[in-house]
Amino acid sequence: MDCVCFILPRPHFVVIQWADEDESNWHKKKFDEEPAWSHSPPHVISQLAQCFTNAMVGPRAWIGGIFNRSGNKRPGSNKYLNYPLTPLQEQSLRRLQERLGVPFDETRLDHQEALQDLWNAAYPNVKLRSLISEQWKDMGWQGANPSTDFRGCGFISLENLLYFATRYPNCFHRLLFKQSGSRANWEYPFAVAGINVTFMLIQMLDLFSEKPKCLPGLNFVKLIGEDDEAFDVLYCIAFAMMDAQWLAMRASYMDFNDVLQATRTQLERELSLDDIQRIEELPAFNLI
Repeated sequence: MDCVCFILPRPHFVVIQWADEDESNWHKKKFDEEPAWSHSPPHVISQLAQCFTNAMVGPRAWIGGIFNRSGNKRPGSNKYLNYPLTPLQEQSLRRLQERLGVPFDETRLDHQEALQDLWNAAYPNVKLRSLISEQWKDMGWQGANPSTDFRGCGFISLENLLYFATRYPNCFHRLLFKQSGSRANWEYPFAVAGINVTFMLIQMLDLFSEKPKCLPGLNFVKLIGEDDEAFDVLYCIAFAMMDAQWLAMRASYMDFNDVLQATRTQLERELSLDDIQRIEELPAFNLI
């Protein structure tokens, strides 16, 4: 009896024993037909910096590796640290930081309604049987209860996805259903990739500081001073940019780390431009 070992994207191994050729073909067919993330155990969740749960794609080292390499400072950024924020910019930043501090609470009615709204926006013609359902895996959650994954970034990660689905539905569905480009056999799971994008933006913009210490973060504060929805719009831009990078790099599941890093680098460049006065003026805005 042959023994074949598949190395999964997470540091787990599944050993499949094939008794005969027919059973071998069945296993191969199942692996080809099912979403890649359905083979990853949904319970791989651990605390990250006490505020975030690692509900992200891949092992914990991926997240640490991405942000440790990037850091918050950039060469020549020190001259921007003394940039004074206007009262309006300070207020906008505080409101955004308050949103970041709201955890997802599956017992709250408004959080349950937001989750239902996300499903309805994603699959308007499909009835969700329950807020805890295997149907959620079709969207790219790790298990039947997406609230487990939302703990990775709090309620704002659900708000970001819902904003994307309702404000830019065509782009949202194009990414959800992987409608453009030549795709890998092992695609990124849409929903948990979305949480990664939220987390990446929070780190990139240094949003937990009293005032961002990097040029992209400071320039972003200027944008939210003009538009309270700037963070949500930037999320949509970043998600679309990540998907474009994925296609350009001909990426597969194990490349997600590099794709997200490339996305962050490009966003930092665009947010460092001197002539950006509105979020819609970012070069990548046309992706959505």
